[in-house]
Amino acid sequence: MTPTPRDAPGTSALSGVRSFTGTQRALLGSGFLVNLISFSVYPYLAVLLRDRMSLGMNEVGVVLGLATFVQFAGGVPGAALAERIGFQRCLLISMALQTLGSLGFVVGGAWPAVTIAALFLRSAATALYSPSVRGYTVHGASLEERPRLVAASYATGNVGVALGPVVGSLFIRDPGGMFVAATALHLVMMIGHVFLPRERRDDREVVEPMRRALRGLAVLPFAVTALTLYLHMHFYQYLSSYAEDRVPTVFYGAAMMGYSLVLAVMQPLIADRVERMRYTYAMALGFGGLAVGMIAFTGGNEVMIAVGILAIGAGNSVLLLKNVLEALARTKRSPAVVFSHQRLAEGVGAFLSGLVGGGLYYQFETAGQLPGFWLAIAAQCALIPPVLLLVYRRFRHLPQERADSS
Repeated sequence: MTPTPRDAPGTSALSGVRSFTGTQRALLGSGFLVNLISFSVYPYLAVLLRDRMSLGMNEVGVVLGLATFVQFAGGVPGAALAERIGFQRCLLISMALQTLGSLGFVVGGAWPAVTIAALFLRSAATALYSPSVRGYTVHGASLEERPRLVAASYATGNVGVALGPVVGSLFIRDPGGMFVAATALHLVMMIGHVFLPRERRDDREVVEPMRRALRGLAVLPFAVTALTLYLHMHFYQYLSSYAEDRVPTVFYGAAMMGYSLVLAVMQPLIADRVERMRYTYAMALGFGGLAVGMIAFTGGNEVMIAVGILAIGAGNSVLLLKNVLEALARTKRSPAVVFSHQRLAEGVGAFLSGLVGGGLYYQFETAGQLPGFWLAIAAQCALIPPVLLLVYRRFRHLPQERADSS
């Protein structure tokens, strides 16, 4: 493939897509469809579990939290498996599990317990799918091609995330129809993945034992990714409750779709610039955007919520992309393993956000000072990143200081 000229960032997205191979385009389309199907179901899972299982919302939260953790943390063993049996085989296995999971949602109407089993089956399938599809997408690509491929992978996935809830809303009164459609699409995708070529293994690539799955972890990108998701999930999990009775539901849904579209459009356009950007500068832009967005939410009206979502979208466009590129650059492990490390970091951050953010939100809500919740998160966006950098640099220099003093 001919790399896009690096002095023409405005044309990188279009020319980059034209230079992708047929396999890469198929993988990007697969990522779009997987997220489209998943997020047409995901927003309605809480209601589904409550109706089918007669669970309280606290119990629903525990089930969804555990399923999310399986989905994120499972990426590490998923990547280790992909290194051993190959990306194409892992993608095929994942699609088979997704198909069974969707079928479980269909029959869960008659046997409610099957619904929970199907939820965890699809979480496990996603844990296997995510590092495999992204690892395969950049497999064999040069260092110059990687930023565009990573950005395109995230962009197509974000388009699926944006459109999924809209598609799901068409089936909101007929969830059975939605699950039948998801089963059919997953079955078609499983058949399509049979025809993907098996990738050639690099004989020089070292495949670590499963017990060393975390070997070569890029520590700083891992920590920054966990912090990014910790702060981001306050917005993603609690803004819906805050926006209720403040803005129309239709506006909120459109604004959240706009957030995903911002990432989908911006990341391919800025991929080359972000790749060249210093990590500290990217952190300043990214966490700065998050802080501005959180402050804007205190306004509590349509305009300020829209401004906040756009600011967070712009900040995350830089930060999420740079974290992945930095992780790829700082380790000799395969891209699939690096992506699994990043997924694990995302799971850690999301878990901490649920653990800390829920209690914090409750405290401000009880005090009748809910806008102060967003100011507290904005303060963390400004204060925690520099502290993280100082701690990292201090621990990185400790071995050298001990060597010098001995």
